[in-house]
Amino acid sequence: MATRQGTTKEAIVEAAIELFYAKGYKGTTIRDIASEANINPANISYYFKGKQGLLEECLIRFFEPYLKCLEEEIGKLDKDQADHCLKRAIKRVLVFQSEHKLLARFVWREISIDSQTSREIISSYLMKERFFLKNLIHGTLKEQKMAFPISMLIIQLKGILMMPYVNSLYVSEVWGMGPHEPYFIDKYHSVICKWLESWSGSQTFVKPIESAASIGY
Repeated sequence: MATRQGTTKEAIVEAAIELFYAKGYKGTTIRDIASEANINPANISYYFKGKQGLLEECLIRFFEPYLKCLEEEIGKLDKDQADHCLKRAIKRVLVFQSEHKLLARFVWREISIDSQTSREIISSYLMKERFFLKNLIHGTLKEQKMAFPISMLIIQLKGILMMPYVNSLYVSEVWGMGPHEPYFIDKYHSVICKWLESWSGSQTFVKPIESAASIGY
């Protein structure tokens, strides 16, 4: 029986996230995960059909709620201003990544490796992400004359959202705080909004939005 809280399946996932983050997917073995979760290695095959199935589970647990942050704000575009929806989506993504920092760091790092395994799993998720970001940004900037295409803004915004969780040590060195801290989320969100304002020329981006504590996570 697993000694971690929750079921054996949850214990396996928690152990996998910690080890995938610390040792990388390729550097982690089934025996490592079983030992960390205090379970029989056969349980991993039973629940996940092996290490790749466990990787798929971790990626799903990251991308499903991550994309929900964007999709739910897309659904509000007909009722609220697009810039408000975009600001909330960015804040929600930052809060979600902060609350699941090991998972976020592992997932973004795994994507950067561009392995065949991860590419097959995440391709549809990345297509959805691009679609959601494009609609949020286009709705906000459609009245503005842009010097660069929206596709470039999508790429840059994606990099900005990933960066604190890919390079958390560098962020701590520069700002003196970690990306898991609520104050970091508020400050970083404010900087992103000012950056977006520099693209659009609209002051609506720099108006205050809910603090990280009140965003709903």
